[in-house]
Amino acid sequence: MKSKKQTQLAPHKSKGRPRTFDREVALHRALGVFWRSGYEPAAMSELCAAMEINPPSLYAAFGNKAQLFMEAVQHYEDVYWNATWQRMEDTRDIREAMATFFSEAAGILTSQEVPCGCMVILAATNVSQEAKEVNDALRALRQEGRDCFLTRLKRAVVEEQLPANTDVASLASTLNTILEGMSLQARDGMSSVELKRIAATAMTLLPAKDSEGDVPQRDKSAGVKTRKKRS
Repeated sequence: MKSKKQTQLAPHKSKGRPRTFDREVALHRALGVFWRSGYEPAAMSELCAAMEINPPSLYAAFGNKAQLFMEAVQHYEDVYWNATWQRMEDTRDIREAMATFFSEAAGILTSQEVPCGCMVILAATNVSQEAKEVNDALRALRQEGRDCFLTRLKRAVVEEQLPANTDVASLASTLNTILEGMSLQARDGMSSVELKRIAATAMTLLPAKDSEGDVPQRDKSAGVKTRKKRS
């Protein structure tokens, strides 16, 4: 896992004359509109004004509002989250990897340079069931979060940093749910310090690995396994 995947809606191929605006800047401005208003309430006139382009240029460059929205979400993922997910993958120690990820997440979710809270999570509250392609793309992105946690936890079990009997599927879902909850709390104004306390609490969910040198032995009188320290 090198980074989270691209959204299911491919970027629209521009038509006509070469564009005269910076696409990255336009996407960043559109991101702000979608975050403030939500996907469906955001009007094309509001988006055009924020992006400082006229409607024909917007449609030529991005196709429609759904494609613009998902490209803005992908821009958000690429700029603010991919490096954090990558560090979780690259850090060998599972506890350090998870602690760093959630600490960085708290910073991203409360950054003054980006709308508070995660767009992938918050956007889901503003999309009706009728907008199936957007809903499907957002659902896939949320599933990727769970899959990233699951892949990293499975590796930790293989590397014997977590017990072999760790329920990695449930733990991955729990960690992803905590991340989603942190996003909502950030949107409601929770500070980075408070979110980092939640992140620290989340780390207590990681099961302790078996103590080195412990060898399972059977207590014949009791008929149950006990552990005896090697001398």
